[in-house]
Amino acid sequence: MSRRVAREKALQILFQIDVGRANPEFATEYILEESTLEEQDAAFTRQVVKGTLENISTIDELIESHSQDWDLARLANVDRNILRLGVYELLYRDDIPPSVSINEAVELAKIFGTEESSKFVNGILDAIKHRVAENRPLEGDE
Repeated sequence: MSRRVAREKALQILFQIDVGRANPEFATEYILEESTLEEQDAAFTRQVVKGTLENISTIDELIESHSQDWDLARLANVDRNILRLGVYELLYRDDIPPSVSINEAVELAKIFGTEESSKFVNGILDAIKHRVAENRPLEGDE
């Protein structure tokens, strides 16, 4: 398998938690039980979901500050969760190059989002990547 499939599973879990208000542990185990992921990919999925949820406030503030004129709640559910996954990787996963995180998020948007999702996700994540690269403070850190 691959990390792309692991990210798809992470997106499905985050979506269930966000939209369906599912218990994180239940959603994670349910999705992973139904998958054919190898253990290393399942571990990656768990890490990404856990890390995203642990840092959701910071992640959401950053998304909202870069999605001009769009309240986080007004974003399409799929786009919001793809962005959360991508921002988590950009901020907290030094083992993944930013270009890979953005490309993977864009691919998820092409598969699961609308026709415009991939462009939107790419634009937001690219802006956040540049902000992180410049070490500009996040909202509330100033």
